[in-house]
Amino acid sequence: MNLFDVYPLNDITIVKAKGSYVWDDKGEQYLDLYGGHAVISIGHTHPHWVKRIEEQLEKIAFYSNSIKIPLQTELATKLGQVFGKQDYQLFLCNSGAEANENALKLASFHTGRKKVIAFSKSFHGRTSLAVSVTDNKNYIAPVNETENVVFLPFNDEDALTAYFNDHGNEIAAVIVEGIQGVGGINVAEDGFLKAIRANCTEHGAVYIADSVQCGYGRSGKFFSHDFAGVSADIYSMAKGMGNGFPVAGIIVAPHIKPKHFQLGTTFGGNHLACAAALAVLEIIEEEKLMGNAVMVGKYLKDELEGIKALKNLRGRGLMLGFDVPENLKDLRKNLLWEQKIFTGEAKPSVIRLLPSLALKRRDAEQFIDSLKEEIEKIQSA
Repeated sequence: MNLFDVYPLNDITIVKAKGSYVWDDKGEQYLDLYGGHAVISIGHTHPHWVKRIEEQLEKIAFYSNSIKIPLQTELATKLGQVFGKQDYQLFLCNSGAEANENALKLASFHTGRKKVIAFSKSFHGRTSLAVSVTDNKNYIAPVNETENVVFLPFNDEDALTAYFNDHGNEIAAVIVEGIQGVGGINVAEDGFLKAIRANCTEHGAVYIADSVQCGYGRSGKFFSHDFAGVSADIYSMAKGMGNGFPVAGIIVAPHIKPKHFQLGTTFGGNHLACAAALAVLEIIEEEKLMGNAVMVGKYLKDELEGIKALKNLRGRGLMLGFDVPENLKDLRKNLLWEQKIFTGEAKPSVIRLLPSLALKRRDAEQFIDSLKEEIEKIQSA
C-alpha cells in the first residue's frame, strides 16, 4: 500500500530533535525556525515535557470522557491562571480544525442562527465546517460549500459594520485569526477586533478568536487578540498547546451555557494529552517564554527591517513574515539546502518564521547571518 500523496515533501528524514534543532538520518543538523508549523512552543523534546508524558504513561494513557479525569480540571485551572480568565470554561478536543468546528457549532447552538462571518485569506482548518470558513477554494469540496458563510475583507471595519447593520439578526458568529498564518502573517488591527467585539455584542453574535496558530504566547501575549484589549466569547487553540502531542480545545465565556451531549469527543482531553499540555504551560511560566518571544522577536524584526531586499515585514513576537521579491525566489530553498535552516512559507512568496518560543538570541543571530549570506549570493550571481 502507498501513502495517499497529498503533501509535497522535502527529501529529508528527521530522526532526532532538541531545543531549536533537528537532525536527519545522515547526521545533518538543521536550525528549526518553522516549528513543525508553529507547533513546537517550548522546544523539541523538552526534558520536563518528556518526563510528564512518561510518568503519565506509566499510570494510564487513556480512558474515555465517561469518567472523571482530574488532569482535565488541573489543566483548566492552570489555563485560567495563565490566561487570566478563570471564569471561562474549557472543552478539550484533538486538533485546531476540530476546535474551530466545535466553536462554530456551539455558537450556532447558543444563538439559534446559521450565518457566519469569516474574512479574506482566512484559514480555520480542513474539517467540514472549519473549511467552509476558510478562504481557499482549493480546500473546499462541493459538499463543504454553504450559503451560511460570508467572506468580508480582512481589517475592513466599515464592511463589517455594514453587513451587521443589514443582517445582524441572522449572524451566529464572527470567526477571526488574531494573526493570519496560512494567509501570510497578516495582523488583525486593534480597531478591527474592537469593531468585531462591538458588533457581536450589539447584535447578539458570538466572537470566535481563532488562536490555533497565533495563540499560546507566540505573539508575546497569551492570545494575540489580547493586544486589542477585547475579550472573545470563544477562543480556539491547538498547535503549541501540546508541543507536538495532539491536543486542542476551546475556551468558552461564562454566559454560554453547556448542555449534555451538545459537544463530544473520544480522544479529546485524554490523560496523555493533558499531561503534555500541563507541561507546556508549566514551562511557559517557569522559563518566561512569552517574554522571550517578545525580546527575540524584537531582535529579529529589527534586523529584518534593516535588510532592504525584503519587503513588507509584519507580525508580532515569534510569528513573523515578509515578502520575497521575484529576484530572490530561491531564498527559502537556499536557506534549507545551503544553510540547513527550516522556515515556513505562505503562497505565493512569503517566508514565515514560527520558531519555538524558547529560541535563543544566538540562534536568531545565526539565522540573520545566514539570510544575509544567501541574499548576497543570489544578488551576486
